Amino acid sequence: MTFRMLATPIDPAALRVPLDYCGAGGCAIFEGRVRSRSGARSVRFLEYEAHGALAEAEGARIFAEAAGKFAILAAAGAHRTGTLSPGDLAVWIGVAAEHRGAAFDACRYIIDELKRRLPIWKKEHFLDGAAGWVDGA
Repeated sequence: MTFRMLATPIDPAALRVPLDYCGAGGCAIFEGRVRSRSGARSVRFLEYEAHGALAEAEGARIFAEAAGKFAILAAAGAHRTGTLSPGDLAVWIGVAAEHRGAAFDACRYIIDELKRRLPIWKKEHFLDGAAGWVDGA
């Protein structure tokens, strides 16, 4: 079970490697991407800031909780920091389990808890020149 904060683009193929188990009947993957719109406004780019060490430690706790709650074999994930454009991959979570239900449930639990608990801050920059911080990365 691994979770990392990254200042460089996320490599889904590399993150997927620890999920390749012969015994895994299901693998659930969530990819969170930067949207081109936020409400009625066009997004130019996002800035993600984080307390990296605290975010990775809390992420590790969340992954351990998921392993204790769900029958999963492996899980991996990463979240970006820095400037991201619409379409860029901001967060990636993957979970392998014997059965699809556990994989889906654990993947949803992990992303929901990451968004709720990690010290990550997101600032939206719009095409009209306005910018502002958003609650809940």
